[in-house]
Amino acid sequence: MKLKAIRVKTGYWRPGTDYVREIVDAVDGIVKDGDIVTVSEKALSTAKGLLVDESTVIAGWLARFLSSFWMRKIWGGPLGALTKLREHTLRRLRNYPFQEGAAHKQVALMRAGLLQALRHYSEGGIDASNLPYSLVSLPLGSAGACAEEIRLAFERMGRRVTVVVVDGDTTCSRESLHLSPRRVDVPGLVHVGGFLTFVLGRALGFRSRSTPIAVSGSRFNPDWVLTLANVAHRVRGHGAGRTVWDMVEFLGVGLAEVSWEMLERINHYPIVVLRELAPKLKSHVS
Repeated sequence: MKLKAIRVKTGYWRPGTDYVREIVDAVDGIVKDGDIVTVSEKALSTAKGLLVDESTVIAGWLARFLSSFWMRKIWGGPLGALTKLREHTLRRLRNYPFQEGAAHKQVALMRAGLLQALRHYSEGGIDASNLPYSLVSLPLGSAGACAEEIRLAFERMGRRVTVVVVDGDTTCSRESLHLSPRRVDVPGLVHVGGFLTFVLGRALGFRSRSTPIAVSGSRFNPDWVLTLANVAHRVRGHGAGRTVWDMVEFLGVGLAEVSWEMLERINHYPIVVLRELAPKLKSHVS
C-alpha cells in the first residue's frame, strides 16, 4: 500500500492552545474521508500544559550520579558503543551538563521511574526539545482519550478519519516482536522496561521506527501502524531541532536561553495527513 503524506504547518502551540480547533482548521480543505490524521504527542502535551520547569527542581544524590557518571562514563562509553550511537552523540554525552542534567534526571526519576531515568534521552516520554527556558514536556496521560476527542471533532464536521498520536521515540521491531520504549495503548506493542528496550533493540539490530501512542477510528496491525507513525515523524521534521542540543545550536543560545518568541519564528508541522493510495492495476494488451 502506497501512502501520500501531507505535512500541515501551524503556529507554535503554547500552553492553553485549543488544539482540537487548531487541527480541524489547519486541515480544512485538505482532509478527505478515510485519511489518517497524525498529530505530534509533544505538541499536544505542550498545548495541554503538561510541562515541568526543571529550574525549580532540587536533584538528589541518585539524579546527580546519573547526570555525571552514568551519562558521561557509561552512555558516553561502553553503552553508547554497544548501542551504536553516533560519534557526535557520544561527544555530547561525555559532556552532559551536570546541574541541568541532574534536575532533568530528578524529574525522570519522579515521573517515570529508575529504568526510564537510565535512558540517555526521552526518559518515559519526557522531552526538552522545542521548549523554552528550562521547561520539559510530560507524556500524555490519556493519549487515547485525546485521539478520540480529535476524531469526534472531525466526525461532527462530517469527516470520517483515523487519528494517530505519534511520539518520535523509537519502537524496536524484529518480525512480529515490537518493543515499545514505554507502555502505550496500542495492541501488539510490548514494553520490557525503560532503557532495556533501547539497549536490546540497538544491540541486536532490530528495526527502529517512531512510536504510535494512541489510535482512534481504525484497527491496524502493529507493523502497519508503526509504519504510519514513522512516515509521519519523518515528514514532520524536527522544528528547532531533534534534541535540545540541536535546538540551542540552531538558535545560537545557551541551554536555558530559548524563548517562546524564538520558537514561534520556527516553522512547525505538528500535523501530518496520510492517505492510502490504491495500487495502479497494470493493463495487459494482447
